[in-house]
Amino acid sequence: MRIAVHPIKVICPEAEVYNRLLALDNKHILELGCGSALKTRDIATTGVNRRITALEVDETAHRRNLEIDDLPNVKFILSGAQDIPLADESVDIVLMFKSLHHVPLELMKTSLEEIHRVLKPGGLAYISEPILYGDFNDILQLFHNEHKVREAAFSTLEKAVGAGLFQLVEETFFNTPGHYRDFAEFDKNIINATYSSHSLSTDLYEQVREKFEQHMGDDGAHFLKPIRVDLLKKPG
Repeated sequence: MRIAVHPIKVICPEAEVYNRLLALDNKHILELGCGSALKTRDIATTGVNRRITALEVDETAHRRNLEIDDLPNVKFILSGAQDIPLADESVDIVLMFKSLHHVPLELMKTSLEEIHRVLKPGGLAYISEPILYGDFNDILQLFHNEHKVREAAFSTLEKAVGAGLFQLVEETFFNTPGHYRDFAEFDKNIINATYSSHSLSTDLYEQVREKFEQHMGDDGAHFLKPIRVDLLKKPG
């Protein structure tokens, strides 16, 4: 397993990756850290007979998700990966979209054990994580250095595979396009995201704004965000 490769030539939306790697039809799918449920909606409204249980620990995001009334095949639950409220071997596929590194360090191992518990034998865990390089990451690191937690997330996956909890099916690296109309949108969605608690001084805030503005064009700021996907299989 590799935490990163460079350069990464593939550029695509993440949906292309998970739709290539996973057969989602007629499956019970567990999404851990569903956030604003954008990927949840994409998965729930395409394909056939997909049942989704979507967990989120951020109470603000969860309240908003509970207001969604047009996804009858999705059940939203306020809970974290370390305590999945589902029965043993009840899930076909587990999805974590850039959420493992948000799990508290002391709970990452427990979260992988919980994923193993709820997966059926032969079930798959799709875990995507951001990679620590690129223009977007350079801006993020000014106020939110994720080096330690991203390394810990990778180490936890590596140890789980080494211990035989999972088998590594495939490791995929790609760039996903990111776009912000202006700094105000970046501020709202990244600096002031409901799952974060950033407190920037005036000087640091202006430093972040200045670095972001360097990427602004006529239609906003475009970034390539490098991502690693580890596709794991529960033995059996």
